[in-house]
Amino acid sequence: MKFTEYHKKRNFQKTSEPSGEASVDVVQNIFVVQKHQASHLHYDFRLAVDGVLKSWAIPKGPSLNPKDKRLAVMTEDHPLEYAEFEGTIPEGEYGAGTVELWDKGTWEPINDVQAGLQQRKLEFVLHGKKLSGTWVLVGFKNDPKNWLLIKKSLPNNGVKLR
Repeated sequence: MKFTEYHKKRNFQKTSEPSGEASVDVVQNIFVVQKHQASHLHYDFRLAVDGVLKSWAIPKGPSLNPKDKRLAVMTEDHPLEYAEFEGTIPEGEYGAGTVELWDKGTWEPINDVQAGLQQRKLEFVLHGKKLSGTWVLVGFKNDPKNWLLIKKSLPNNGVKLR
């Protein structure tokens, strides 16, 4: 089953989170960032890849400063319909707290997505309201869960060439 780990962590009789069993029409190249006030505030960064949302929890949130390297902890795949989820996860449930949509848009991979995930370096362009431009996720060596999310700087100090 596609969302085994996701389902193990949730009681859908208690939470309004999507189960992933519904068929949905979601743009396949979406990204979403959800502000999640759980036991600790963090931001959930999600990229639609092969019918699921690949997900990373970013404790300090994404940074627009290319000098900042933000820890991004990979979590379980989420169903595509989670991209629209906002609400309160009940006390006692996994991730209890409020979830709000912070940013969303589309994304374009720069390198092959599956190879990038396997080689632990995924470069992409975001087209969102708050996040845009070129980004990279770089995985720690010998640590499958921990990655860094980094905004790439523009060449020529941001001056667009014609």
